[in-house]
Amino acid sequence: MIKKWLKDWIPSLIIAIILSFVLQTYVAQAVTIPSESMVPTLNINDKLIINKMINPNDLEYGDIVVFFSPIKEEERFIKRLIGVGGDTIELREGFLYRNGEKIEEPYLDKAIDYEFGPVLVPENNYFFLGDNRNRSYDSHLWPSPFIEEGEVIGKAIFRYYPLSKVRKFD
Repeated sequence: MIKKWLKDWIPSLIIAIILSFVLQTYVAQAVTIPSESMVPTLNINDKLIINKMINPNDLEYGDIVVFFSPIKEEERFIKRLIGVGGDTIELREGFLYRNGEKIEEPYLDKAIDYEFGPVLVPENNYFFLGDNRNRSYDSHLWPSPFIEEGEVIGKAIFRYYPLSKVRKFD
């Protein structure tokens, strides 16, 4: 009886494991927020689904993106996309300026309390900041403030935990 059950279910279990690996590696992945760098948008232990099948050229300003850390090889960061190749980024007088234009950021709950830039984002690179600007280890603090296109892992598409804050990200 057990042999028949194993014989019937082993192929299905193997296929399920392979599909799970393929989906997580290439399609979508669940991630947990490890720090307060994205508060108030995301809190510690929030759980998201990221789309890994994105074309980095399709990323838009304001997207929440997961990428490999510029500091520790295997660590991943999650931040908001602020600048793309060719943009000039500056933080001054409590505000973000992109290409000389003051950018409204309704997702922030505190003004920026530091100055940075201006810097020109190189082609095929990105500039990221956390929403908790004054407490986020992000582009304005890294030895090199830019993330290369190939370091992008995916884009946040859905928060599924906590249940009281379930939402889709545009």
